[in-house]
Amino acid sequence: MAVLLLVCLAPMPYGYYQLVRFIAMVSFAYLAYDYYKLNKVGISYSFVALTLLFQPFLKIALGRVMWNVVDVIVATFLILLIFAKKKG
Repeated sequence: MAVLLLVCLAPMPYGYYQLVRFIAMVSFAYLAYDYYKLNKVGISYSFVALTLLFQPFLKIALGRVMWNVVDVIVATFLILLIFAKKKG
């Protein structure tokens, strides 16, 4: 998911961004549920917020620059989460 978000920094066809939003919504919803089952409620709520932000049905218009910032922040968060999970 982090790689898909970072590819969004490049000029891509609009369909790619729609696909990424749908994949992100499904992925973040799954991660929210998974972390909720592990009693990590704070991270679970973060993924719920990301699910709502990336959902493709009621689009949130942030503009290209702001979406790029969001994509980098979320990708960094996901990468840090992977490393934290490997440590623990």
